[in-house]
Amino acid sequence: MAAVPTPGPRPASALPSVQARVLAFVAILSMGAAGAAIGGSLVDLQCHGDCTTPIGIGALVGGAGAAGGTGVVASLTLRAMGEWKRISEDDLYGDDRESDDPESDDRESDDPESDELTSDEP
Repeated sequence: MAAVPTPGPRPASALPSVQARVLAFVAILSMGAAGAAIGGSLVDLQCHGDCTTPIGIGALVGGAGAAGGTGVVASLTLRAMGEWKRISEDDLYGDDRESDDPESDDRESDDPESDELTSDEP
């Protein structure tokens, strides 16, 4: 039988936790329901007579608008949480990627005395 390989370090991921994603999904659904109730009630207050279709359209538009807006906010929040988590892990465990710091490059310094191409003066 082949040996089971030991897992290496976990790859960096900006994916938020399952709990955060479930909470965002529940928030989108509940705000969609609230928007539908508000949209339907708003049309119901202004309509007289047989208003079944306008109330349904108002509820649909209100629910879609509220769920869409909540979805945008939830996705931005989850993305920010993932980046914050990744940055925090980089601070704790160190960043294995190459540094963007110009001081760590192998380029020559800006000191004119060490620059070979400054001039031909003796």
